[in-house]
Amino acid sequence: MSEDKLNAKLDQLTGSVKEGLGKLTGDKGLEVEGLVEKGLGKAKELVEDAKDGIEGAVDGIKKAFDKE
Repeated sequence: MSEDKLNAKLDQLTGSVKEGLGKLTGDKGLEVEGLVEKGLGKAKELVEDAKDGIEGAVDGIKKAFDKE
C-alpha cells in the first residue's frame, strides 16, 4: 500500500473517531468536522485508486508495444 493511500485511510479513521466523539458528546461541530475529514479521506483514496488504475493501463500498453 502506498504512503498516500495509507494517509487517506488514516484520514478516514481520524474522521470516524471525531464523528463518533462529536455524536457522543453532542458536539455538532466536531461531528461535522469528522464527517468532512472522513469524506476527504475517501476522496483521496479514490484518487489513489484511479492513479493505480491508470498506471496499470499504461504499463499494459507499454508491454503490448514491447512485444511487437
